[in-house]
Amino acid sequence: MAVALKGHTPSSSVISHPHPSLWLDAAWVIVGSLLLGGLTSFGQGVLPDSLRSFANSPSGWTLLTVMLVSVRRPSLLPAACLGAVSFVCLVLGYTLVSELRGLSYSPLFWGAVGLVAGPAVGWSTSAAFDRRPLLSAVGSSLIAGIAITDAVYGLTVVADTTSPVYWSSAGVAGAIFLVLTALRQQLQWRYVAVRGGLTLMWVAIGSTGYAALNGL
Repeated sequence: MAVALKGHTPSSSVISHPHPSLWLDAAWVIVGSLLLGGLTSFGQGVLPDSLRSFANSPSGWTLLTVMLVSVRRPSLLPAACLGAVSFVCLVLGYTLVSELRGLSYSPLFWGAVGLVAGPAVGWSTSAAFDRRPLLSAVGSSLIAGIAITDAVYGLTVVADTTSPVYWSSAGVAGAIFLVLTALRQQLQWRYVAVRGGLTLMWVAIGSTGYAALNGL
């Protein structure tokens, strides 16, 4: 017969450890982000002009983070942490390969941006596939909003110096992501309307942010 010590219960002496899948999630995101970040450095010189903007745009790294996090499908809080880890590792991978190619690059600015934007992207990726309609609407609309905002920026502000192919593709991809996540849940029309309204809100906020940054 087990005897519990005074002031202790059998469960209080058990030390909890992170679930093994969390370590696998982290390893997947870290390794994948470092590799993909390094590839974007090569991509700037290898990709055709029509797609080169992928390696120079916020939506490009957002897409890579969404892809890496969605493969593992972690819950909301771990996904937010992994989003930050992914963005920072993308920057570090890009920096390392650029330095090896003889190109000087400081990771400080985009690393700081990644620490701010990464959690939102990671959380939104997990939320987009959540069974709760409102949570899914918030997550999927933010991801779509980032892609569409980048498309609007590319097709207007830098239209004279870049190809419209990637920007158009980014905008279409954002819209498709929004529709597919809605169809996956067979949402009622009111939730579809919420997704659309939130997406427009994120695009307005993002476009305002782009304008502010360009004014610095």
